[in-house]
Amino acid sequence: MGIDPASCTLLVVAGVIVALAILKTAPDLILLGGLVLLMVLGVFPETSVALAGFANEGLLTVAVLFVVAEGMRQTGGLGVLGRSLLGQPGSLPMVQARLLLPVSLASAFLNNTPVVAMAMPVVSDWARKHQVAVSRLLLPLSYAAILGGLCTLVGTSTTLIINGLMIESDRVDLRGAGHGLGMFEIAWVGVPVALIGLLYIVVVSKWWLPDRRPAIDTASNPREYTVEMLVTPDSPLVGKSIEAAGLRHLPGMYLVEIDRSGRVLPAVASGDILEADDRLVFVGVVESVVDLQKISGLEPATDQVFQLGGPRSQRRLVEAVVSESCPLVHRTIRGGRFRSRYAAAVIAVARHGERIDSKIGDIRLRPGDTLLLEAHPSFLERQRNSRDFYLVSAVDDFTPPRHHLAWMARAVMLAMVVVVAFEWVGMLEAALVASFVMLVTGCLRGSEARGAIDGSVVLAIGAGLGIGEAMRVSHAAQRVATVLFEVGDSLFSLAGETIVAHPQAMLAVVAGLTMVLTNVITAKAAAVLMFPIATATADVVQVSGLPFVLAVALAAAASLASPIGYQTNLMVYGPGGYRFLDYLRFGGLLSLVVWIVIVALVPWIWPF
Repeated sequence: MGIDPASCTLLVVAGVIVALAILKTAPDLILLGGLVLLMVLGVFPETSVALAGFANEGLLTVAVLFVVAEGMRQTGGLGVLGRSLLGQPGSLPMVQARLLLPVSLASAFLNNTPVVAMAMPVVSDWARKHQVAVSRLLLPLSYAAILGGLCTLVGTSTTLIINGLMIESDRVDLRGAGHGLGMFEIAWVGVPVALIGLLYIVVVSKWWLPDRRPAIDTASNPREYTVEMLVTPDSPLVGKSIEAAGLRHLPGMYLVEIDRSGRVLPAVASGDILEADDRLVFVGVVESVVDLQKISGLEPATDQVFQLGGPRSQRRLVEAVVSESCPLVHRTIRGGRFRSRYAAAVIAVARHGERIDSKIGDIRLRPGDTLLLEAHPSFLERQRNSRDFYLVSAVDDFTPPRHHLAWMARAVMLAMVVVVAFEWVGMLEAALVASFVMLVTGCLRGSEARGAIDGSVVLAIGAGLGIGEAMRVSHAAQRVATVLFEVGDSLFSLAGETIVAHPQAMLAVVAGLTMVLTNVITAKAAAVLMFPIATATADVVQVSGLPFVLAVALAAAASLASPIGYQTNLMVYGPGGYRFLDYLRFGGLLSLVVWIVIVALVPWIWPF
């Protein structure tokens, strides 16, 4: 006797959950494997039903929002975070408050993953600079992004997925069939959850977050480069002190002197005011030199950079070690016409730990000098096997932000949020237009747009949606809902009551089950798996499905008690030096607080 489709589906789903919890295999591959297995077992009436999730509006919106967020990153649109908001170190709660509030606000309108990805290096650098344990900041950063994402429709892909399912479903009433959530409709519960959650983080983290070094080796490159940067006439740094400009305590780098109109200021004080055309001489490691190139209003002081041709965003940063056979040995960089000979500009030089006092163009090259070059990608191919250099290698993560287009990226982002907030167009349409404008205006290139879309996330969502549909068409969701109802009814019967008279109790069970699932599988998978269970439970209890579905949306997005449930939690795992118990202890209690607020407020805002 064969297994019925519902039992078959439940077995596969259970296997997927266990695999996601214990295996190191990528979640998207596990979910896709589960979907394929369900297709092979004949759970779906047609193949198109199984693959319909890949055409879901929420999935497409998530993919396009990755492109929009990349436009913000490429223009430095969020670069103000570290310099203006973290500021100088104070008490831990004050530092966390300055960080978490703006991150939550940004995550309310941007996908959480790009927000955390953009903020992590800023936070890590700030922590190193001010000798603050990064473990006290990175997990709160992830949690702040998650909580902020609960405040708007576009704040988290989990809410977008649920919204897409609501639009397609005829079992969730919201202003008539085919209508989804408004931009700020979920904020009635999301904002209180976020505020209470942020208060918890600021108050509790002092005791329950570890003061630990990161697990990842962050040892700096021992080579110290001498590099000159020019304060441009229109720089936002003009008129600011060295301290206020954020140039005093750079990680792995220090400001040695200022050359002002030929007059050298060797003892740079924190209160010295920057002027236009100041030439700033720094000494530091290569990672910090890369960071310097990204500061708005600073440019390499060597004119050779601007004679290479083409936009800087299309160039590479290259390290090259001068060999004894290089024809420019014992000649100055300018006198040897380095740029003309190699089509590359020297922006920094390292010499066995020595301090080089000369300006870049006047440095006389020696064998073994390490040059930091700005060049076109073809330089690597031409010189990789050249006798002029011992070693030629590209420096990662060198793409100077297009600061001159930051205003455009912010304007596009604001316009997208406004048109969606007033419901003039749908979220997908607004995101598509925003990404198109980003491309047309040069905020990002086509290759960057294609690379911005995280294929693993898209695959995981599409496969998870297919598994959720299997739960529905096989009636497995109905079976789970019935079991939940029977268990709850049995408990209430002990007191002479019936659970039908207490739908909030069933809401608490559904939300609690969702929060458990979201911490052992991905948040998106938990959402799509629980959606049919939520609607079926509402049918059994004979009430509106809307509060159940919205409770699932909020609970699924609040993945706080483990590193595997949400991508941002995984992103900070290694750099923060965390352990699984840190998530369970610090995030577990936060999950309980969030669950209580959801169960209390959802039925009040959206009655049964």
